[in-house]
Amino acid sequence: MTSSTLPVVAILGGTGELGTGLARRWALAGYPIIIGSRDRQKAQAAAEELQTKMSAAGQCPASVDALDNLNAAKAADIVALTVPFSHQKNTLEAVKKALEGKILIDVTVPLVPPKVARVQLPAEGSAGQIAQALLGDNCRVVSAFQNVAASHLQQERDIDCDVLVCGNDKDARSQVIELVEAAGLRGFHAGGIHNAAAAEALTSVLISINRQFKCHAGIRVTGLPE
Repeated sequence: MTSSTLPVVAILGGTGELGTGLARRWALAGYPIIIGSRDRQKAQAAAEELQTKMSAAGQCPASVDALDNLNAAKAADIVALTVPFSHQKNTLEAVKKALEGKILIDVTVPLVPPKVARVQLPAEGSAGQIAQALLGDNCRVVSAFQNVAASHLQQERDIDCDVLVCGNDKDARSQVIELVEAAGLRGFHAGGIHNAAAAEALTSVLISINRQFKCHAGIRVTGLPE
């Protein structure tokens, strides 16, 4: 695909390290990107800073624009959500109508400070299940990227980490796996949205490992055929 045929990707709550890391990698792969935020000025500042960094590095990405979350969701073909768990529901409720007929990549992890190294899955099962139940069948929710350190996404190299991709629609999962690979990682079909609980829980396990070894650990799928 050329950049003119690639889907437009909006990243809601995309002004932090995770959102801008994904934005940079996808922009460099040719995807038109929209950084979204509740505050459009904050989104604009993040987009301009990202463009400046890429320009200074001699990189020529696809377009990186900025809008408030609602208009970003309206303008995109695929939407990624990178807000803290405490803001997941109200963000989705605000953009629900704009997500109809689209794919939502839910990157939310149900961390409950201050004990973020303890697995604390919600009563609904997972953040991915919360998103799918809230948005209904008119939006295809795909859970991904929970086990990738934001700091790794900011670096100039492929990442030694795999991504578990969960969702009820196989075609939607396949499209997200294309975005995973565009970001320099390996993505794997990991079953329906209920299975998102496993990837979300692993984040707390990884936080515990990171504290012990002072690193940013990820996961790898092994034993695959050559």
